[in-house]
Amino acid sequence: MPTHYMNYNGTLLPEDHTIFSANNRAFRYGDGIFETMLYKDGEIRFLDFHIERLQQSMQRLELESSGKFDTYFFKGATDELIRKNNMLGQRVRVRLAVFREGDGLYTPDSNRPNYIFQVQRLEEPQRDKKNGLIIDLYTENKKPFGDLSDLKSNNALIYVLAGLYKKKFDYDDVLILNQEGFLCEALTSNIFVYFEKALYTPALNQGCIAGVMRRVVMDIAEAEGIQVIEAQISPEIMKKADEIFCTNAIQGIQWVMGYKQKRYFNKISRILQDRLATWSYDKEGGL
Repeated sequence: MPTHYMNYNGTLLPEDHTIFSANNRAFRYGDGIFETMLYKDGEIRFLDFHIERLQQSMQRLELESSGKFDTYFFKGATDELIRKNNMLGQRVRVRLAVFREGDGLYTPDSNRPNYIFQVQRLEEPQRDKKNGLIIDLYTENKKPFGDLSDLKSNNALIYVLAGLYKKKFDYDDVLILNQEGFLCEALTSNIFVYFEKALYTPALNQGCIAGVMRRVVMDIAEAEGIQVIEAQISPEIMKKADEIFCTNAIQGIQWVMGYKQKRYFNKISRILQDRLATWSYDKEGGL
């Protein structure tokens, strides 16, 4: 089996290579953040948005050198790693984890960042899926919300437990509630609900991740003349909604087919998915 490589602080190493000790801050305290990105057609899609979110997140966590993680850095590191792993011309999941260097207890000894790039080959997406997702609400634990809840943080216990629930009952996805019992997000996605000719999504102050694809889909919907409302959303809306779909950087838009006995349409999600396929923020496309 061929060796699979990662990029650890600029050095390409086998992924099974030991790179840090038990004192690592990402391991001990979840002291870090990450970005998951889609590489296709020779580039990371919506890279500028990923960079903007990463740099802002680093600054909020008082990590130094956020400006280092710019377009030149991302393209160079990603292209090198994809070539090393013989994935040129493929669809690839790119994951960048950035975490605080050094030891220390809760008070860090350093604010310098370390990073790990990883890549994973993706299967080609199935076009025009006839079957959407079957979902449920995960209610055993709720996600607290506050000033840091929109970060893609290494602190992920709520998602791990929701994932165990999803696996136990064999759902395609589950929706997570915030601490007040309102809709927050799905396991790995933001969520949108189409109801009474408007598209609703949980506001960032409801605890959801500030997803890149969430942002893109809102822009596409606006261009299509679809009203988008960021709001506090009761899970009761799921019984009345016309459509529900999930969005993330890797899968794009995934429509929900059913929740309990309720079945949904996929008209709006299909329109948005078709536009997403060629959407661009260059002057000649997209907007």
